[in-house]
Amino acid sequence: MLLESLSAYGARDAVARLPDEILHYAKRAVLDWLSALYPGTRISPCRELLAAHAEELGLGRSSLPGNGTTAFPATAAWINGSASHAPEFDDIFRDGAYHPGCPVIAAALAMAEHRRASGRELLNAVVVGYEISTRIAAAMQPSHYRYFHTTGTVGSLGAAAAAAALAAPGKSAVMGHAIATSATMAAALQQAFRSDAMSKALHAGHAAEVGVRAGQGAAHGVTGVPDILEGEVGFGAALARDVRWDSVLEDLGERYNITQITQKNHGCCGHTFAAIDAALALRDKGVRPERVRSIEVRTYRAALDVAGNPDPSTAFEARFSLPYVLAHAMRQGSVRLAAFEPDALEDTDTRALMRKVTVIEEPQLTAGFPSMRAARVAIVTDDGMRHEQFAPHRKGDPEAPLSDAELNDKFDELAGPVLGADRTRQLRAAIWTLESLAVSDLALAADPPAG
Repeated sequence: MLLESLSAYGARDAVARLPDEILHYAKRAVLDWLSALYPGTRISPCRELLAAHAEELGLGRSSLPGNGTTAFPATAAWINGSASHAPEFDDIFRDGAYHPGCPVIAAALAMAEHRRASGRELLNAVVVGYEISTRIAAAMQPSHYRYFHTTGTVGSLGAAAAAAALAAPGKSAVMGHAIATSATMAAALQQAFRSDAMSKALHAGHAAEVGVRAGQGAAHGVTGVPDILEGEVGFGAALARDVRWDSVLEDLGERYNITQITQKNHGCCGHTFAAIDAALALRDKGVRPERVRSIEVRTYRAALDVAGNPDPSTAFEARFSLPYVLAHAMRQGSVRLAAFEPDALEDTDTRALMRKVTVIEEPQLTAGFPSMRAARVAIVTDDGMRHEQFAPHRKGDPEAPLSDAELNDKFDELAGPVLGADRTRQLRAAIWTLESLAVSDLALAADPPAG
């Protein structure tokens, strides 16, 4: 059965001496996740979740970074997973239309701290969670993404694999039961993208929590259904069409998807990135926003469905508005956290430029989704000149990855306002040597506030 093979792999790599290159990519993933988490601790839904779980805080050993407290593992995973998804700076596995870091690392960190694990054990668990879940995510696309948010569904399986790797290292049966149990509790609907509710961020937290509970339960004898993935009324049958299960095991444990992760360069929906990159390339070539007569964006269908909002009124809606983020990028040269502050959202010049943006589906680009995330941008200026740019991929994608130095800069920018400059530098340096530390050495529960 498929699950048996996945579990054997997961149990092996949970305790293996992984290649230095793979550990390096795992450290990149952890650093990038923390970059998204820290700003997420200052916005909804983190503050509401802290209030909701106030009586549970200060218990256990699992940290709530940026909040100076702890919780039991499942609660920590729930809050951290949700908080890290909220700012829209989390990583992406493009072929799976999936953000693996939020569920997998939130679950792995909570369990690693609870178990007093080493940094190497944490990194191995992250790799296991990424490898198992990214392969399942890719096998279920593109049909799965029509109705379901992969980060909340398949993310549950990745979180369970990571949790099991730490709860019972090297035990294949525990890995299998954890994944099986998480699969029947996985949930996340695309409809959550269509409003200003907090549900989308909660998908990642729910997946992390489900993974922790499934891993802990399996380690103590809770069993799951062995054919839950490919069974006739199982995970694949219920949530997708024409699932390519045969692809899941190809080169498993030899070719690592964690080396093919996209790290975000813009603080908004990833479906907007190719268009932003193309527009910024035209800006760099001298196209000025005040001279724009019209902007035409041709891209794939999911970008319109998820990020087609032409008139956002809130920060959440703006992060999922291709016209808004494109107009803001043309005027400011980037899309960072400041793009979603009230003054930026209400800027009259940005709003005027938004009204000049037309977004059109290009069938050829739709056919390439999810492995291709491209956009064509054509800008006509007030002198009648037409300026065109094609972005076949996004900055941060495997074809144009963020360097380690750029990831460091991203971490400093996003974590610095929460931690202060000194603590930010200390934590960044520790992450890059995590394989030689204990997870407790990171002292995430004691993170001091900036200032």
